Amino acid sequence: MTLSSTSIESGLRGRPRISDLARLARRHPRVLIGGGVLVLLMVLALAAPLYAGDPVNMDPFKRLQPPSAQMWFGSDNLGRDAFARTIFGARISLIVGLMSAACAIAGGLLIGIIAGYNRSFDNVIMRIMDGLMAIPTILLAIALISLTGSGLGILIVAITIPETPSVTRLVRSVVLSVRERPYVEAALCGGARLPKVLWRHILPSTIPPLMVQSANVCASAILTEAGLSFLGVGVPPEIPSWGNMISSSRLYLAISPSTVFAPGICLAVTVLAVNLLGDGLRDLFDPRSKRRH
Repeated sequence: MTLSSTSIESGLRGRPRISDLARLARRHPRVLIGGGVLVLLMVLALAAPLYAGDPVNMDPFKRLQPPSAQMWFGSDNLGRDAFARTIFGARISLIVGLMSAACAIAGGLLIGIIAGYNRSFDNVIMRIMDGLMAIPTILLAIALISLTGSGLGILIVAITIPETPSVTRLVRSVVLSVRERPYVEAALCGGARLPKVLWRHILPSTIPPLMVQSANVCASAILTEAGLSFLGVGVPPEIPSWGNMISSSRLYLAISPSTVFAPGICLAVTVLAVNLLGDGLRDLFDPRSKRRH
């Protein structure tokens, strides 16, 4: 019995057994490490008001202070607590990453199923997707933000649109492969309606690759948000973000390096954790990896 079937059966019986979780951690440590780091970041970001200071309070008398017991990461050029801004900035990165991934997966799933199952729309849809993929993600996001204005919701939409074509192509390839399999043709010949066939036979086949792709989209969205905020077209400057923190503190790197390194390291660790989780999910759902184990 494979690891996935054991975990599913134990989940159906009730709470997963400790041995199943230990086996999962031993065989796929990247899932445990990446997921654990992300959960820790989420907990720290959600609980930030309980232990972090005010991220927007400015004190001119505390400009560019070195790290201390009161300000663990020092202060920026406006006298704001760099530690508080770093912790609150995790909220923006996680919200943008998770929401952009969810929206891109939902949109790409719908468009990919239509393109993969309806040949009359396939060429039109895929040419549009190819055109979007030809434009660099950050340039397309900047163009959309310049037309609609800045804001967290606009930022998520601006990142979602360039990320959707890659999800669409993935779903389309899966649908094209699955629709030709005998059990799908047998269901259609047996009188099953198309929505039921899509729901019961085709949609489940797209879930494993979409879970892996969602991690890639999330990591890309976090980096794109940081790049846009660094350029000044992301979230407003008063909202803490790792990108605008690096941008505003880069001129004072020699005086207060912690205000640049702290958000930069957090950004790198977050993206690394998301990529580790994606790689672990890929190995978890890869049949060849299961046969090796």
